[in-house]
Formats: sequence, C-alpha cells, structure tokens
Amino acid sequence: MEDIIIVDNNLKPEDFIRLRLEAGFMETPMEQAEKALANGLFTASALCGDKIVGMGRLIGDGAMYWYIQDVAVMPEYQGRGIGKAIVTRLISYAEANSLPGSKASIGLIAAKGKEPFYEKMGFTKHPHDISGAGMTRKFIAPGNEPKPNGLGLGNGR
Repeated sequence: MEDIIIVDNNLKPEDFIRLRLEAGFMETPMEQAEKALANGLFTASALCGDKIVGMGRLIGDGAMYWYIQDVAVMPEYQGRGIGKAIVTRLISYAEANSLPGSKASIGLIAAKGKEPFYEKMGFTKHPHDISGAGMTRKFIAPGNEPKPNGLGLGNGR
C-alpha cells in the first residue's frame, strides 16, 4: 500500500472541485471554490505521492462553533482509514485552537448512511434530548447564475 500523509492547508481549488465531484457532491464553480477555501479556517488533505486523494475543511467562528465540511475520499482510497485520519486532524485543530477552558462544539451534516462513521468519532445524531434536528437552507444568490467550473464534470447533487 502506498504511503498516505495528512497535510495542513494545502488544498487547491482544483483538487477541492475534483474531490467534491468524485464524492457525488454538486459541481462547484472555480470562483466559488476559491472563495470558500479562502474564507475557511483550516483544511486537512490526504496526500498519496503528489496527488490529493482526500480532504476535509473546518469552517466557523474559530472560537465557539466549528463545522466540519466537505469530507471526501476518492472511492479507490476508501476503507484505508483516510477519512478517519482527516476528521481526527480537523478535531485536533479545533481543540488546539479554541480558547483554553472554554466550551466549544464541532458540528457537521453527515452524508446519508455515513452517520455511524461519525458516531464512532464521538458525534451525536440530532434530534436528541438536548437539541432538535440539524437543519439547512440552500439558495442561489439573487442575480447570479451558477457558473460552470470548466472541468465538464458534475452530477447536479
């Protein structure tokens, strides 16, 4: 098996777009990928040789609320512990960069069927005794039409 290493803040927009597509996420225009990465807090990428084969991002306020986003591993590299290593690195970063002694949380929305993966890492399904269901609201910004990323890929999810 080839050596895989986890690298910090090395995710390029092209790799971000490619990995999202390979994971079945919707196509992301280049300009949006660039802005998303620039505005994020931290990325962890799995590197095999010179190729990024997995990724995950932290977004949020960097103090109280951290959110794991866009965890993706190329299908042919899944089942090797890469996703776990990426999420572990994201959690470690959030814990190390929160204010000492403060209460903070890390949230995420798991892809359908991936909940057990995150539960093994200490995440709790919602709703539960303390809080209701996690919710999202998607939108297209007014006056802006989605722009293709130029890669000619995507499945619209």
